[in-house]
Amino acid sequence: MKVSDLPVPSARTERLLIQELQDELLVYDLASNKAHCLNQTAALVWTHCDGKLSVSQIASVLENETGSQVDDQVVLLACHQLATCKLLQGEVLAKSISSRLSRRDVIRRAGAAVAVSLPVVSSIVAPGAVQAATCIPSGRACTTGAQCCSSVCNAGTCA
Repeated sequence: MKVSDLPVPSARTERLLIQELQDELLVYDLASNKAHCLNQTAALVWTHCDGKLSVSQIASVLENETGSQVDDQVVLLACHQLATCKLLQGEVLAKSISSRLSRRDVIRRAGAAVAVSLPVVSSIVAPGAVQAATCIPSGRACTTGAQCCSSVCNAGTCA
């Protein structure tokens, strides 16, 4: 399947909290309680996945915005990572891309010089409210005050 035959990528926007940071985009998925940190390249790809632009068109837009050459394979790698994290709509794109792509192949094709600009999506599962609020009661062993409900760890015991 050629790149031009792939479905047009469309970013998921429902049940997401989005926070722009310097050179990164933090996307919190309320449905899965996962936080995804998109580097600048992945964030640019995700924001241009509007359901209208093809993979090749997104690569062209990125070239204009960054002033450097962007291969279609870099956009495909980003789309694959975004689809894996369920930040793109539809399963068809994820299945179409996964059989055609490996990070190693993208680096080999694009060259080691662009390895720094490859898209990266890092994800973590956020703790539930009970897990986040759990603290050690007084009289129990601790190593720091942050573990104690009283916020005081005195000689290895919560005060």
